[in-house]
Amino acid sequence: MFIKHHAVFLNSFLTRTDFKRGWTAAFLPVVLAACGGGGGSGEYTAPSIAAPTAIPFPPADYSAVDAAFQDFLDNHDVLDGISYVLVDKEGTTHQAVFGDHTEDLITMLASTSKVPAVMAIMALDEDPDVEFSISEPVSTYLPFDGVYADRTVEQMVSNTSGIPGLRLLDQYGNFFGQTLADFNHLCQLLGNPFVNFEICGQLLVQNELPTSNPAGSVFDYGGSQWQIAGMTAAIVNNSSWNQLFDEYIAEPCELEVFTFGNPWEELFYTNFTYTSFDGATVASLPGQHNPQVEGGGITNLSDYAKLLQVHLNGGYCGETQVLTEASLASMRQDRGSLTFNPTPYGMGWWISSEEPGIYTDAGAFGATSFLDLNTGIGGFIAIDDYSQNAAGQGSAILRTALPLIQEAVRARYE
Repeated sequence: MFIKHHAVFLNSFLTRTDFKRGWTAAFLPVVLAACGGGGGSGEYTAPSIAAPTAIPFPPADYSAVDAAFQDFLDNHDVLDGISYVLVDKEGTTHQAVFGDHTEDLITMLASTSKVPAVMAIMALDEDPDVEFSISEPVSTYLPFDGVYADRTVEQMVSNTSGIPGLRLLDQYGNFFGQTLADFNHLCQLLGNPFVNFEICGQLLVQNELPTSNPAGSVFDYGGSQWQIAGMTAAIVNNSSWNQLFDEYIAEPCELEVFTFGNPWEELFYTNFTYTSFDGATVASLPGQHNPQVEGGGITNLSDYAKLLQVHLNGGYCGETQVLTEASLASMRQDRGSLTFNPTPYGMGWWISSEEPGIYTDAGAFGATSFLDLNTGIGGFIAIDDYSQNAAGQGSAILRTALPLIQEAVRARYE
């Protein structure tokens, strides 16, 4: 379909009157000179030839998409604002804010942190100066052993490691415990200053959870496996998780605010009624010393747009290639469907079984990112309601908006 639309565009481009005029104006002096026109002294002066002016694609008309977002917000009982940004391989193509959102609003991502987290891990894997492979057991790199040390980072960030995911959250430990051992696997959700990122990771590796499964056998979404993956990468890099992300992704992509923290302890203890994060400053994000890898990211529209563009332009941020095409394709490779309970999932990306070429990364607060490789468009939907009432709302509006986005993009070629 995409090739067909390019062919239609090329045909219309070559037959447009304004293109013919531009082409004729540019090359007419050459034709006249070749025919001997302008005689006289016999001296020949080569004409200056202006290159024909390129006729760009007309901008896509996203007014119907904007209207859908506005209607969604107008009829929503919880949300006070929503915003979105669209990108192609060249950069941002459209951005719109509604309600109380502003373009520079910083939002917490929850699980929409997963794709950026995998990008950092894949960049470390590609670094020729670092001994690290996502396909090796983490025991290869950790200075300690444990029941889950035989699993690979690749298995962990594809939710196929066999380590129980978020479905077992209520059995991760005691949120009212007195010691770190009491919290057990819940340590990954703590923003308290006494919790150390690496020590927590060691607890996760060494303490077996009920209903664990052999590596590669089942799809089990989220949880401790993601924290172990990030902790392993940070140890390999001899850095914190945020330092690793900054080095491989944030700095080369010139991200403004993207970082990882840990808002979950505040939210759990207040029944999702309070967070100290203010949506305006990075410093207000709690738990940056013990960041949650799978669900602790914050961003603004501009930063997430830059990350999505990497997936559409061959892995580049400006002049710097942060990821190869091979790594980007590997992130989209379906690993979840190879398990006992087949679920189309790559590394960070949910894979659409209804429409091939569509990939999404949705979070518990409603934020959602997507790639549509059929039209070459990526997008991010920002939501800033953290009461749990917004869960699934980004995915809900995307179901309405994506066909309109596709229609707007394809109309450019008609």
